[in-house]
Amino acid sequence: MPNIKSAAKRVRVSEAKRERNRVAKSAYKTAVKRFNRALETGAENKEEVLRSTMKAIDKAAAKGIIHKNAAARRKSRLTKKLASAN
Repeated sequence: MPNIKSAAKRVRVSEAKRERNRVAKSAYKTAVKRFNRALETGAENKEEVLRSTMKAIDKAAAKGIIHKNAAARRKSRLTKKLASAN
């Protein structure tokens, strides 16, 4: 633990931010897994699941969890996957 008051605060703040980022990243990864599972099982609501997955990816990009270009790339790949599955 740091001895300086401001350094101790930085530790607390960075830990809180790390936890927030971890939750957001986990939510977006779960959405991608849900979409992949919907494709594998041949679910009827694939387009709806894709929309919610894209929303989760956009949220992660807006919060700075992933870069906006990485978000665009991942959304593009998911759309291609859906098109090839149909």
